[in-house]
Amino acid sequence: MTDTSQEHGVSASEGDGLRPQLAELVALRRLAQRPPPPRRGRAGNAGQAPSPLRGRGMEYAESREYVAGDDARHIDWRVTARTGRAHTKLFQAERERVSLIVADTSPTLYFGTRVRFKSVQAARAGAVAAWSAQRRGDRIGALRGSDREAPVAPAGGPRGVLRVLDALTRWYAQPPADDLGLERALDHAARVLRPGARLLVLADPQQAIRIAPARWGALAQHHDLSLVLLVDPLELQPPSAPLQFLAAQQRIGLDLRRGDVQAQWHAHFVEPLQELQRQLGARRINVQVLSSDAASDAWLALAPTEVPA
Repeated sequence: MTDTSQEHGVSASEGDGLRPQLAELVALRRLAQRPPPPRRGRAGNAGQAPSPLRGRGMEYAESREYVAGDDARHIDWRVTARTGRAHTKLFQAERERVSLIVADTSPTLYFGTRVRFKSVQAARAGAVAAWSAQRRGDRIGALRGSDREAPVAPAGGPRGVLRVLDALTRWYAQPPADDLGLERALDHAARVLRPGARLLVLADPQQAIRIAPARWGALAQHHDLSLVLLVDPLELQPPSAPLQFLAAQQRIGLDLRRGDVQAQWHAHFVEPLQELQRQLGARRINVQVLSSDAASDAWLALAPTEVPA
């Protein structure tokens, strides 16, 4: 990895860019404290501000006898049939929404040529998400593709955020030996989430493209889904020059002056991004591309990022 932190104006307090530091993730709270950008409808019309409560909620509380004025759609037919008197269901308003971070910890993320590793950027993006969730009043949790480590259970307040940040710091320090892939992480998420949750997936494009589009669509149907794809600038725009890489203690040389090598590079790194944006964009899924040298909150932009052809 080439150290260009001073060139990009990154402070020394952010660490060496090789492993995330808990202190730097805590410091990212300042990004979540920025006022959110104004949101307007597609037609540009003003409207009422959204309520912090999510309607009547999804949690059943109890049933009581029906009284005039109750919504007939909420009649509890089972209790009504058992007692012979009309009963209606009562629901508890949801004041806290669950935000879950799904962390891809595949080995391909532990690489970088500008400012920081992609793994460090993933941890930082997750930290921004955690602090933003806390600012909204959400309960925040996190998990990865492991059958041995339990998910970080959703919890509110700064304590809940710090538990997630501690997990991100550990997970992205080095590739976990028990990583079972993004698919397994999504399996875990499907089991622990209830409809209406916010779901942020941090993933390498090589892993995300292996997930069937229908699966992404099913997740987006039940949850507020955002997919953040971690990339390095070299992957998207390689130089037309010979490059040397060290992988698994072996040195690999690629002559990117050759057209066939450039085509293979493009097919491996760029085409998966474009395909994900095409497939998931058609399903109205928010897909963001976050470079390792970009601001760690850049994925919060309202408009999806376009990958150059």
